Amino acid sequence: MQRIRKGDEIVVISGRDKGKRGTVLRRVDAEHVVVEGVNRVKKHQRPNPMKGETGGIVDKDLPIHVSNIALYNPATQKADRAGVKTLEDGRKVRVFKGNGEQVEA
Repeated sequence: MQRIRKGDEIVVISGRDKGKRGTVLRRVDAEHVVVEGVNRVKKHQRPNPMKGETGGIVDKDLPIHVSNIALYNPATQKADRAGVKTLEDGRKVRVFKGNGEQVEA
């Protein structure tokens, strides 16, 4: 089970964007995610009339490794690790390691 999923609110815990919060937009692969407003770079893009794209300098969010981010726990207002817990009916849910509450997402 993926501990960090699309739509989760996260906090960057290391790197040049340390301390920033954002929402996971998509998973690139098993170890990389794209987060809104994190790891943003300026890309010089050429115009492509076939696709209708204009040229210029555009801001782009690049993938970040999952080891550099942690889930944001709204109860404690801090970054927290996620674990997996099996309920009585057999379903697996994600829980915060800090306080044991279920992750809503």
